Amino acid sequence: MVSPALGNEPQPSPEPSAQPGTSKVALAAKISLVVVLVAELMNVLDHSVVLNAIPTLQASLGATPAQVQWLTAGYGLALALGLVTGGRLGDAYGRRRVFLMGTAVFTTASLLCGLALGPGMLIGARVLQGAGAAVMIPQVLATLHVTFDGEHRSRAFSLYGAVLTVGSVLGPVLGGVLTGADLFGLGWRTIFLINLPIGVAVLLGGWKFITESTAPKAERLDLTGVLLSALAVVLIVFPLTEGHAHQWPLWCFAMLAAGLVVLGVFLRQQRRRQDDAPLVVLALFRDKAFSGGLSAQMTFGLLSGMFFITWTLFLQRGLGMSPLHASLAFVLLTVGEMAGVLITMKTAGRYGRRLPQAGALIALVATAAYGIQISRGQADLALLEMALPLLLLGLAFGTIGGPLADLSLSKVPHENAGSASGLFNTSIHLGMALGTALTALVFFSATGGSPDATVNRDAFTHVLWWIGAAFAAMWALMFLLPTRTGNQTD
Repeated sequence: MVSPALGNEPQPSPEPSAQPGTSKVALAAKISLVVVLVAELMNVLDHSVVLNAIPTLQASLGATPAQVQWLTAGYGLALALGLVTGGRLGDAYGRRRVFLMGTAVFTTASLLCGLALGPGMLIGARVLQGAGAAVMIPQVLATLHVTFDGEHRSRAFSLYGAVLTVGSVLGPVLGGVLTGADLFGLGWRTIFLINLPIGVAVLLGGWKFITESTAPKAERLDLTGVLLSALAVVLIVFPLTEGHAHQWPLWCFAMLAAGLVVLGVFLRQQRRRQDDAPLVVLALFRDKAFSGGLSAQMTFGLLSGMFFITWTLFLQRGLGMSPLHASLAFVLLTVGEMAGVLITMKTAGRYGRRLPQAGALIALVATAAYGIQISRGQADLALLEMALPLLLLGLAFGTIGGPLADLSLSKVPHENAGSASGLFNTSIHLGMALGTALTALVFFSATGGSPDATVNRDAFTHVLWWIGAAFAAMWALMFLLPTRTGNQTD
């Protein structure tokens, strides 16, 4: 698969040059980068913006615990299903055109979310949002990969990491603030309606500054691969999400088994099509950095999906905080993340895998300290007392996101940038969907949806053990990443 680019002409340097006209090309590339990163931020915010609004939203619409899970899992699942396909569509039909189409769908779905009359309509609109994002997002990482080199590339990936990690934390803050403010009497609906002006701005900016580009030799879409991959993901994730609500009947295990069978059929079908425009370029997995990075990224998504939704419920139900008060805890996490992002930008990839590995170890220590603190403090735990573990946890998130993407894609050939970026994006969003689904096993199975403070505190403490184990697994997987970035070798 050929690499996505900002245009069909040679890629401009991200730094202004003395040559006539080059500085204008570089400026246009930078502005287009801002546009796609704002789109990525909008996607990340909407994955987590519902978290602090869950109690209010649940009371307003009468949503069940399973329906609450699908407000995030439905979005993440639809996104994960379509990312690789979205990248292929951009190559074949024009990346700007497909980007704008996805943005339009996402923005329209946001309006439908804000107008939802019941949990079913809201879940459906969230799934449509995820589908729109799946078409919109695949261009981001590929553009970074093929446009920037050396230290500039590492800094660009640091900005991507900032968007990815800080956005996931700011989402709940924004949700809490908007829900508590109750602007125009709209309550939780404003967390979706705020996307309308942002979406319009992205559409206008994309139309003006992103140069249209297609693959020199457009590849036809592997429809069989699309259907098989989508079916496999649904058969695996759906029973994990719904199993607890139905007391794990036989059909859940049958779906899981069928999902694994379909996944095997998909891989076999892809092997046969490797010379005939496959959906997934399997040769990418021969690179240990890519396969290890993909596994670490999925683990990162899984622990994020488990942590943020259960942490929100712990703060509000376990400690009795209001949505606005709980958002201050997310602010502490954000401050730590910004510090981590500044470190990654200053170091510009010089420490290779050692920086995100250090972040994983810091996160493991902070998670353990937080769990001990909760066990000892119980209902009297104050926000100020949480500051240190939360700042450290945020610092760790900030030093993992950008470098992990940079190192994982560092050895991917430019002609496979689209396929690689689609798979990398898919891994974290699929991980988030799986992590959200697993909350049924490790959190909701313990609380039963009860608002009792003690029950929710104990359940969240149990979740933290899972989070710590996931950080330990990430640290180990990062040994597969290169020790250097850019054009340097191990």
